[in-house]
Amino acid sequence: MTTSSATLDSVLDLLRAQPHGEEQLELLAHEVRRLPVGELVYLVETRAETEAALLFRVLDKELALSVFEALPPQHQADLISALRTPQVADIIGELDPDDRALLLDELPASVTERLMHGLDADERAMTTAVLGYSRDAIGRYMSPEVLPLRPTMTTREALEHVRTHAEEPETIYMLPVVDRTRRLLGVIGLRRLLLSDGDEVVGDVAHEAVHALATDDREDVARRFFTAKLLAMPIVDSEQRLVGILTVDDAVEILEQENAEDSARTSGAEPLSRAYLSTTILGIVRSRIVWLLVLAISAILTVQVLEIFEDRLQQLSVLAVFIPLLTGTGGNTGNQAATTVTRALATGEVRLRDLPRVIWRELRVGLVLGSVLGTLGFVISGLVYGWPIGLVMGTTLLSVCTMAAIVGGLMPLVAKKVGADPAVFSNPFISTFCDATGLIIYFTIATAVLGL
Repeated sequence: MTTSSATLDSVLDLLRAQPHGEEQLELLAHEVRRLPVGELVYLVETRAETEAALLFRVLDKELALSVFEALPPQHQADLISALRTPQVADIIGELDPDDRALLLDELPASVTERLMHGLDADERAMTTAVLGYSRDAIGRYMSPEVLPLRPTMTTREALEHVRTHAEEPETIYMLPVVDRTRRLLGVIGLRRLLLSDGDEVVGDVAHEAVHALATDDREDVARRFFTAKLLAMPIVDSEQRLVGILTVDDAVEILEQENAEDSARTSGAEPLSRAYLSTTILGIVRSRIVWLLVLAISAILTVQVLEIFEDRLQQLSVLAVFIPLLTGTGGNTGNQAATTVTRALATGEVRLRDLPRVIWRELRVGLVLGSVLGTLGFVISGLVYGWPIGLVMGTTLLSVCTMAAIVGGLMPLVAKKVGADPAVFSNPFISTFCDATGLIIYFTIATAVLGL
């Protein structure tokens, strides 16, 4: 067993011990100092609320701040509710305004008001500015702590300005250049300043800024951020005045949240707001039950289709043998297309105006896939059950694959058009739709070929 594992086991034993006397608390404080921040975050996220609060109480201020900053806002809110100590107020004051705003979203209004009053005037003003934007806007995730430069400065003056105020902003690696009204003119990197001869004018060496409006969608901005390979991005208001900056760690966090949400919804569930082990059983059930009910109700379509063609099944029972194969193939083909197009939408490779091109492309993909699978289906089922059945299977697989590919490619774009999450329209709904439609195609072809 490694030293870290042994220490972790010791901490867990101390947390479970009851009651917690002064000697045990001192021992617990000694043991937690031997654990890395990542292990402490894991403990706080996965232990019961009372144990997490106890663990947090024995941390020194610097370590407590590191752990607190690494926690999701929901866990931060749980800790505040459980602790209500001066230690919490100190930590809240140390957070960046954007992180503080996300935390305050999770707290009751009375607690939020009390914490806001505990901030100094500048911190309160910056936090209020961030809270003024909607949760989906990038302004909610920007830091208003920025160090702007004037275009008339020399690079020597700019460097001295940076040295004097280096502790104030969120980052100094990318510095925005603004006029007297804070209108964004461009950006300059710290590396460029350091390599300059000192007499160059900032306005002459600055370059055009890749920026975003504070009201822009957070996911779209985060993806543009990484496409442009930035370390930081200026955020402006509708009049192009600088209001904040988006840093790489915030952009990463946004995409992680969006990807987790898409992954959950693609699988027919809602994302968990807390770590799995600290989410209640009822919370996990709530995240899944709605989707299961929706899918169960939509699956009735498949049952209705089977009832309509029940007489065909009675005439030739062998048709029932191939139903799982056809529904599975149609659902898988549609899911593949939907996942590919949803990903392309998220990365900006596909836009709404590309709808005709997507349909045409998926039509051809579906035809090729259907031709391959249909040929195999024709040969294998023909050899076993006779060539008329083989013809039914081959033709159905060709038709179902083509239909499913088109529907799978179309659904995410339709969702985007109506303002819904493309992941919601992905795998669960497409599978159900393709099941019902595929059965209609199957029995229609069988009726025509076999004369049922």
